[in-house]
Amino acid sequence: MWINNQSSLDDFILLGFSDRPWLETPLFVIFLVAYIFALFGNISIILVSRLDPQLDSPMYFFVSNLSFLDLCYTTSTVPQMLVNLRGPEKTISYGGCVAQLYIFLALGSTECILLAIMAFDRYAAICKPLHYPVIMNQRRCIHMATGTWISGFANSLVQSTLTVLTPRCRQRVMDHFFCEVPALLKLACTDTHVNETELNVLGALLLLVPLALILGTYVFIGQAVMRIRSSESRWKAFNTCASHLLVVFLFYFTAISMYVQPPSSYSRDRGKIMALFYGIVTPTLNPFIYTLRNKDVKAALRRALTKEFWVKTR
Repeated sequence: MWINNQSSLDDFILLGFSDRPWLETPLFVIFLVAYIFALFGNISIILVSRLDPQLDSPMYFFVSNLSFLDLCYTTSTVPQMLVNLRGPEKTISYGGCVAQLYIFLALGSTECILLAIMAFDRYAAICKPLHYPVIMNQRRCIHMATGTWISGFANSLVQSTLTVLTPRCRQRVMDHFFCEVPALLKLACTDTHVNETELNVLGALLLLVPLALILGTYVFIGQAVMRIRSSESRWKAFNTCASHLLVVFLFYFTAISMYVQPPSSYSRDRGKIMALFYGIVTPTLNPFIYTLRNKDVKAALRRALTKEFWVKTR
């Protein structure tokens, strides 16, 4: 009823929450507010990390990378979702769907590796404090960040291409609110065993391997923290690591439940809820997790509200 007869046959129809129309207006408001908070929070982190000299460290270099990634993450899906929630049509063009699929998957892949690098940064800072400036020098940090982004986009190129090339026999009604690999594979009219195997292998490499490295790294970090004599230093180290671990849990728990499973077992409602978590909730919460639990960032944000801060940065 809400499909425009003039829409292209190549367009995808995103059902989203059209089976529950009473949910669309409340969800529009919630997603809009979440998107505004995500924009405000992540842009604030990027600005203070780049402009405040007291945050000129590898840790905040990677935090600003994460904030930029989350900023792009939400922007790749939320505006289209808002349009579909309020408009009579629930469509997205073929090119828009492919672009959304590629960008969303690339950013998700990049975040998997970036979170592991951030754990290594904390390991070097806490377990190797005397060698930290050498281990995490500026050039190496830039190389690590660049490699992370290139790896994420290269992985997305492989997965997106295989997904897009899967025959769909003109099926274009997707029971989701944005273009994602499991949802697109559900439209396939041929055997998707190869795609499912490829998705699980790459999903395990990009999700389980970094997660195992993160957890292993934090075992050594925990041992080092317990040996710190100063209770204040121990608490500061614990607080910083707890923020990162919370971000890791929020992202990996939902992503693993989606991508390390056969798409044939993909549950409609469960898939939507999980996608909302790692597509909207996590990117919105990340900056607030870091700011609310980090004294340095809160102090930098307070300084950013003063006129003197902007005079010095000119």
